[in-house]
Amino acid sequence: MLIIDLSGVYREEAFASALDAASKDYVMLDLRKLEGTSCYLGEDSGMILRRELAPYSEEKLRFIDSGDYHYLSALLAEMLYDGPFTMVLLDNHPDNQEPEFPGMLSCGSWAGAIGNPLLEKVVIFGPEGCLRDIPSLRKEVRGSGRVYISLDKDIMSRDYARTDWSQGEFTLNDVKDALLAVREEAGEIVAVDVCGEISRAKGGREEDFGLNLRTNMELMRFISEELLGC
Repeated sequence: MLIIDLSGVYREEAFASALDAASKDYVMLDLRKLEGTSCYLGEDSGMILRRELAPYSEEKLRFIDSGDYHYLSALLAEMLYDGPFTMVLLDNHPDNQEPEFPGMLSCGSWAGAIGNPLLEKVVIFGPEGCLRDIPSLRKEVRGSGRVYISLDKDIMSRDYARTDWSQGEFTLNDVKDALLAVREEAGEIVAVDVCGEISRAKGGREEDFGLNLRTNMELMRFISEELLGC
């Protein structure tokens, strides 16, 4: 498991301590000093990030900080070389909008800018105007050979996650049902990433850190056992 720490939030949540206590193997990639990464990814920072991520391309479960850094999903998807794949995005926002600064990768544009010719399609589940029910999700992913899943916890209500973006109304069980639907309809889940934290700098409080930690631990368990089989 790979944990990418750009904001320091995983230390605020004591995620590593919880994983140690549960005897879980993980790599914590500390990139807190890297500039030009919040919401928009600068060219120089993008080169550094790609270099830092490359040794961990085989890690199947990735925690990638807050939604401000959701573009990391695009960088990680660029590293899939073994065959065609589908990206399935569970998110309260479509993340395929035109960037405010053309040519620059952002947390709101990355899903429309994945630079991998092996990507066949992007399926978006959650926001208005995209798929919102599990039967539609099943139909859309049915027959997909290989799938990369990206989960933004802002799809869930504040009873299950605290993020620094507007949130939906899904429960944790709703998310699990959607993930299981993808697993049942697709041929293989090649990787899963999870974002949607809130740091102290963005207004996070101890109760937010505790709730997000509990949700992250349950997602880690569920994804590892039920989706990835590891």
